[in-house]
Amino acid sequence: MKKKLFGTDGIRGEANRYPITADVALQVGQAVARVLGTARSRRGRAVLGKDTRISGYMLEHAITSGLLSMGMDVLEVGPMPTPAVAHLTRSMGADCGIMITASHNPAGDNGIKIFAADGFKLPDEVEFAIEAAITAGGDGVTVDRIGKAYRLDDARGRYIEFAKGSIDNHALRGLRVVVDCANGAAYSIAPLILRELGAEVMESGVAPDGLNINENCGAMHPANIGRLVREHHADAGIALDGDADRVIFCDADGREVNGDRIIGMVALDFKNRGRLAGDTVVVTGMSNLGLHRAMKQHGIRIEVTDVGDRYVIERMREGGFNVGGEQSGHIIFMDYATTGDGLISALHVLQLMVRTGKTLAELAAFMDVFPQEIRSLPVARKIPLAQLEALPAAIEACHAELGESGRTIVRYSGTENKIRILVEAEEQLRVNHWIDTLCTIASRELNG
Repeated sequence: MKKKLFGTDGIRGEANRYPITADVALQVGQAVARVLGTARSRRGRAVLGKDTRISGYMLEHAITSGLLSMGMDVLEVGPMPTPAVAHLTRSMGADCGIMITASHNPAGDNGIKIFAADGFKLPDEVEFAIEAAITAGGDGVTVDRIGKAYRLDDARGRYIEFAKGSIDNHALRGLRVVVDCANGAAYSIAPLILRELGAEVMESGVAPDGLNINENCGAMHPANIGRLVREHHADAGIALDGDADRVIFCDADGREVNGDRIIGMVALDFKNRGRLAGDTVVVTGMSNLGLHRAMKQHGIRIEVTDVGDRYVIERMREGGFNVGGEQSGHIIFMDYATTGDGLISALHVLQLMVRTGKTLAELAAFMDVFPQEIRSLPVARKIPLAQLEALPAAIEACHAELGESGRTIVRYSGTENKIRILVEAEEQLRVNHWIDTLCTIASRELNG
């Protein structure tokens, strides 16, 4: 079965266009209440947060109305990072958490992410059940059972203390950092946490206006943080995305340090201190072969999942592993969080710098990166790859030439009308040739 609303990370699309409309949001609220609202109590409770998009107001009220109409109480937390909503859901004993966000997408998009009572994203069978409940419809509860909405005024403070508690108090003294909050959900929280832990902080992307989220800033535009690091002579730069569940770093020279390097340096540190569960990390197929080679040299096993942090988390839970993530900056510290958390990831990396006395560049130097390029192409339609004429043959030819010294991954985005093409090899010339070839063929077949 194929889900009608849910993609790889909740429901997402252009705001005020199906399925990200007030009507659908109301139906989602009602369906969530039907499926999850009575799991733990007669009157269920939902934690509801959002990022800084202007369309969040519309969706927030619609989802709240749907939940209330089915007898659920709603704890509204306002602009808050996605991992904060996941944490608050679990810590407050709520039946579910809902985050209104399109993460790294532009301001014109929005979406709905849903967490179960344990703070983890929903498994496929629950998403199917919610879609079925939307289709089935039905009346709301009687007037005496309609839910109430409350503003959780101390939500920010609760998450701040939780995040700070994941590392040693005042562990960041002596560090000079730049943080780019992407004009998103962490615009007020991130600088505050870093300062309270002793860092000297320069901030950027902290003036959201509802329309500038992720606009030439944040994790999707690491060149911005690199420039700021050089200008302020900082020790490191931290770039979050719109809902702060991912993070990209820059070292003191402004060079990007992506998720692969962060996963690797954390894994090495955990292993050295006897904290790496199963001496294993979990990554997706997008991680660089250089990471695989480096981890093998240090006796660390790598498990590979499909693209998407939910699949990384599923495997981590199944295997009891505590470190994993994606090259794009979703880093999962399962000892502390139930989802990718850009702020907790940043705190652990900065603490590692202080504890070891090493620069971020020195910590990131454990691996040699294979030349790699990833391109995202807009597509008019998402035709199954196997049904295309030329692209599958070109992919096979690429595989045959590169062998074990390279690879290619071609997949559709789960959140946008795009196809993503990755080519990796030991020589840059081969990468250039095959990325151009595959992109040309894909564009012709999918947009022609």
